[in-house]
Amino acid sequence: MHFPVALRALRTRNYRLFASGQLISLIGTWMQTVAQAWLIYRLTGSAALLGLIGFSGQIPVFLLAPLGGVVADRLRRHRVLLATQATMMVLALTLATLTLLETVEVWQIFALAALLGLANAFDIPARQALIVELVQRGDLVNAIALNSSMVNGARIVGPAVAGIVVATVGEGWCFLLNGLSYVAVLTALLRMRVVHPQRAAAPTSAWESVVEGFAFAWQTTPVRALLLLLGLVSLMGMPYSVLMPIFADRILAGGPDAYGILMSASGVGALAAAASLTVRKSVRGLGRWVAVSATGFGVCLIAFATSRSLWLSTLLLVPAGFFMMMEMASSNTLIQSMVPDRLRGRVMSVYSMMFMGMAPLGALMAGALAAPLGAPATVAIGGTVCIAGGLIFGLRIPQLRGPARELIVAQQMSAGAPPDEATRASS
Repeated sequence: MHFPVALRALRTRNYRLFASGQLISLIGTWMQTVAQAWLIYRLTGSAALLGLIGFSGQIPVFLLAPLGGVVADRLRRHRVLLATQATMMVLALTLATLTLLETVEVWQIFALAALLGLANAFDIPARQALIVELVQRGDLVNAIALNSSMVNGARIVGPAVAGIVVATVGEGWCFLLNGLSYVAVLTALLRMRVVHPQRAAAPTSAWESVVEGFAFAWQTTPVRALLLLLGLVSLMGMPYSVLMPIFADRILAGGPDAYGILMSASGVGALAAAASLTVRKSVRGLGRWVAVSATGFGVCLIAFATSRSLWLSTLLLVPAGFFMMMEMASSNTLIQSMVPDRLRGRVMSVYSMMFMGMAPLGALMAGALAAPLGAPATVAIGGTVCIAGGLIFGLRIPQLRGPARELIVAQQMSAGAPPDEATRASS
């Protein structure tokens, strides 16, 4: 079966199954994310609780992702995903039942969000690390880019559909549709024929394995620099989405439909960024894109914070989404290209901590700051910090280029592939 260069990872049957199941499930996940935030806002009207619900759903990733990384490196990643995805389906259906019966209480939403975060702490490292088992090494960059495209395609469709569903029949139906969407990903996982690589028996304890993963991430200069910038952007920039109900309702005088439009606009830009990565054949130049994207994301956030027009705000969120995804997907691709497979799950768990784990701390901070300062000022502060981080990373690129090149060549040789132009990774 012939596929164009931008879709070349789909040549592999296992990755086609993975992609199709994930796309359907991710649409449901974005529907639930939007509906859950709106439900909390409708029940409480509290900016602080909007921040706290984001914190509750993501802090387990920050705390437990290292353990999830150990599990991903020691057990079959395919089976780990079957367990986590089934758990997420049960949680979504439970929230749907409580909401549709009109018996849901705020504490129940928080409890279910925390349990979902617990499942994600094991799901994300396993899912990130599994990709390398589903495609040929030469298609890894494309597979990661396609995965980001799926996430952001769902990010466009999910919030838009959720806005309509919430406005017409209520939040509970979004939760129900999300629960049912997991049938697709579970079916796809069960149909895969994954050849699991042989791994030597772990000679160390789980704690020593966690430490080994952290040590590699911290002592490897290019990986550390990418992770620190990613964590900074997640902490200070990403929480703008937590405050989106306030922008949609109070600042831009909209409602759940406006909320869905704003979230989808960011998804349009993010999808464009992910799609642009699918045509790449190597990681050459991604280091510069990381710096430019962090800076551009900050500029867009500041501009969005000053807007009082729904349509102008919507337009500004398109480049914001583009830069946000370009920074995160480029960082993911570079790190995956530099890390040895035996440490992949653990290093990607650190990536998960920086990507999703720092966001809850940022959400909590944003919710607390939005009360006295207002949502626009809070978002503008985050944008300013992102600009500073991007500029500092950009100044360090010449120092990072050499070590990054050596790591990428080492991984290509260990996989039996000749070094290619990817060796100029951060040039």
